[in-house]
Amino acid sequence: MKILEIQQVSKKFRIGERREGGYLSLRESLLGALEKPFQILKKKELQNDFWALQDISFDVEAGESIGIIGRNGAGKSTLLKILSKITPPSSGKIIGRGRVASLLEVGTGFHPELTGRENVFMNGSILGLRRSAIQLQFDAIVEFSGVEQFLDTQLKHFSSGMQLRLAFAVAAHLEPEILVIDEVLAVGDTEFQKKCIGKMNEVSRSGRTVLFVSHNLGAVAELCQRAILLEAGKIVSIGGVAETVAKYLQTASGAAVYERKNGQKQENETDPYYQKIHLTNSQGQLANTFFHNESIVVHLAAVVPDWSLVNEYWKIVLSLLDINKNRIFTVTQDFSLFFNPYKLHAAVVFPPNFIAPAQYSWYINITILDRVEFDKIFDCCDFHIVDSGSEYARYYERFSLGAVFPPKVVVS
Repeated sequence: MKILEIQQVSKKFRIGERREGGYLSLRESLLGALEKPFQILKKKELQNDFWALQDISFDVEAGESIGIIGRNGAGKSTLLKILSKITPPSSGKIIGRGRVASLLEVGTGFHPELTGRENVFMNGSILGLRRSAIQLQFDAIVEFSGVEQFLDTQLKHFSSGMQLRLAFAVAAHLEPEILVIDEVLAVGDTEFQKKCIGKMNEVSRSGRTVLFVSHNLGAVAELCQRAILLEAGKIVSIGGVAETVAKYLQTASGAAVYERKNGQKQENETDPYYQKIHLTNSQGQLANTFFHNESIVVHLAAVVPDWSLVNEYWKIVLSLLDINKNRIFTVTQDFSLFFNPYKLHAAVVFPPNFIAPAQYSWYINITILDRVEFDKIFDCCDFHIVDSGSEYARYYERFSLGAVFPPKVVVS
């Protein structure tokens, strides 16, 4: 049975507009009256319409879990707000057959002056539940959230993580037919995220519907049966999670490339230098986004123009940098030169399940006899490794065991 039907939904925002609908203050009403004779001067403003969503159509079956993915600004959060009836669509229609519980932003549906206990009952009432129904689930909500010690404290004194825990616990335990969740799980710690994923799986198995927006592609792969890829407010792909995620990586992944510009020279023209550095994925395609369970290949093309240096012993040096530009590890490769000008082409392969999901870049140079460094290129070829959902990656992330998955070792 279809629990949600989204039919040609579009949402338009007017850039620079202070308010869309709703009540106006006396001051705003007076200003509006004074501005009316000059509306013709606002023609240019009317051209600044931004369509956050355009002709979105899909159906959701009861008990189905759907992931909604895409880059920032693709329209994911706007779509969830429309489905949650927080904002109306500009055009189109939504047919829903069930109560919706939303977790879109930390604190949404809560009042900062009320205590945690009072907010649980208020939020349940917003969902249309009687106090007796909320009371039946109250102990389970408190236990799941882990905020029992602060339950009678005003919400404004809660940290964002505590608010998130309580909000998720309320949304998941009050048994809505449709659970709508945005990227707010990123606020929680790793252990709580895993707990939430488990609860969403439980919700889905119980026959309820989950719509889940996340940049954590591993979580989407684990939780959802289908996925929707949004780009610039339009549906690019809808279908199985694996193929939709693959499509997302193709569209989101540019090329991680460093290339020496024409005319760009070394300080000393006889010094060796890199002509080009680029990254490819397991399929040999240029990429800057990789699953952690696929190999990464760094291609290096270098030139040594000085004949007098060809008999020296050389090394290419490749260091992985984390997002804070700290060096994670360094690999080196010796090579010898036998003719001039010497052109080096090397491919350094990093195996699957070796580098943990995160954002990285490279520090690369050429050395001679381990004493002189040439063409030092710092922070080049930014790339991103994303979690593909394996237990191996989650284990290392959960226990903060570092950026590298070590090879198997024998313990005797």
